[in-house]
Amino acid sequence: MASHKRISFQVVRDEVKRRIESRIWPQGSLLPTETQLAEEFNCARATVNRALRELADQGFVERKRKSGTRVTKEPQRQAKLEISLARQAVEKQNSVYRYSLVERNIVYSPGWLASQLDVEPNARILQVVCMHYADNRPFQLEERWINIETVPEVEHADLNVRGPNEWLLHAAPFTEAEISFSAISADGRLAEFMGTTTGTSIIQLERTTWKDGQPITFARMTHHPSYCIRSRY
Repeated sequence: MASHKRISFQVVRDEVKRRIESRIWPQGSLLPTETQLAEEFNCARATVNRALRELADQGFVERKRKSGTRVTKEPQRQAKLEISLARQAVEKQNSVYRYSLVERNIVYSPGWLASQLDVEPNARILQVVCMHYADNRPFQLEERWINIETVPEVEHADLNVRGPNEWLLHAAPFTEAEISFSAISADGRLAEFMGTTTGTSIIQLERTTWKDGQPITFARMTHHPSYCIRSRY
């Protein structure tokens, strides 16, 4: 039996891009589903997913959970923002990294978290609070809620030496993420963790991740006032 030649994501990406640029799929139109494209190109759905992610990064398409992928109506040049692990960010600035687990509990999801992660009310959640340091100075406070149903092995994972973000990237890498940044004023608790004063402006990042449509985690990372975000395009 003859075997089919394996199709790369670059082939899928370039053909989808060609159809967009030639107006076969005009601006604002809804693309076929990943499953339909995988059948057309005779490839894995993951191959299509990667091709569409690259096109989204390049500004050709817009992707939304449960709404599909659409051709961008007003294409814009998009900046690419790299979200590094705390360890990588600290070591990149030539500082000594240190991690400390502050708190770890099994909880039942409160209403706000059930809504954020789209899980059942009172779903079992691993709640983790930990600190990341640069040269023994506060760098990042990480507060994380992990859906045990999606990642059951996390319930007994050793997070004393390696942070939950690093553990998840190895054990349950996400396929989709939603990220938001906010400038907030530190309350007493955050000021104590970050070694600053109440009312100081600090950057807070919130990220929700999914694996093949199943919610993995909601994380809130609060940074020291000296933290700076850079991007290039």
